[in-house]
Amino acid sequence: MGGPSVQLYSVRDAFAADPDETLRRLAAIGFRQVEPYGVVENAEALRAGLAAHGLSAPTAHAALVGKDQEAVFAAARELGIGVVIEPLVPAARWGSLADVADTASALNAAAEVAAGYGIRVGYHNHWWELESRISGRSALEAFAERLSPAIVLEVDAYWATAGGEDAPALLRRLGERVCAIHVKDGSLAVDATGQVPAGQGRVPMGDVLAAVPGALRVVEFDQHEDVFGGIAESFAYLAGVGA
Repeated sequence: MGGPSVQLYSVRDAFAADPDETLRRLAAIGFRQVEPYGVVENAEALRAGLAAHGLSAPTAHAALVGKDQEAVFAAARELGIGVVIEPLVPAARWGSLADVADTASALNAAAEVAAGYGIRVGYHNHWWELESRISGRSALEAFAERLSPAIVLEVDAYWATAGGEDAPALLRRLGERVCAIHVKDGSLAVDATGQVPAGQGRVPMGDVLAAVPGALRVVEFDQHEDVFGGIAESFAYLAGVGA
């Protein structure tokens, strides 16, 4: 997909204040791709900024379950986004097989709507989908089995590890279902403290990347004191390992 991407939620405060300057700074680091959030809300800023700075958005986050999906997919199509990813379904919805099946059905229905716009649907995990166990395995895997073949996964390696899962092994099991990974590292605290540039924390990043060589690498921080610096270091790490 043309080199690494970066989740714009990482720089949400800067983006809210000055989206054009934020996209310029990311392009200056070397990114040619970004992963927006709030596609409908940010459509105007993205329309101008992506074109101005030579950026594309192959993937994006937008809430889908129980939302106005037509508006999301229309905005995504206009912006050239190929995969719209549900960023989270709350932890309370991952405790039983019935709840997992309901969420899978909701996303399967969304995927049918998305197909009319030439777009695919995806899901992005936090720690709770891995921490929750159903019949001896993670709720995320039970969920994946119930998804339409058209739906993809964006696996957040940090959250998967924080949830107690061996992230490289998980990625190998999920296989071609994984279209993208969130490249995030740190202490594995679930409150997002202690996050560090890729390769400097407790996530087995080399093994994670090797497990899904064809997946889009999307740099992300939930919080970081010097977020643009951290993003630049993560970009350099990925360049160094040939990602």
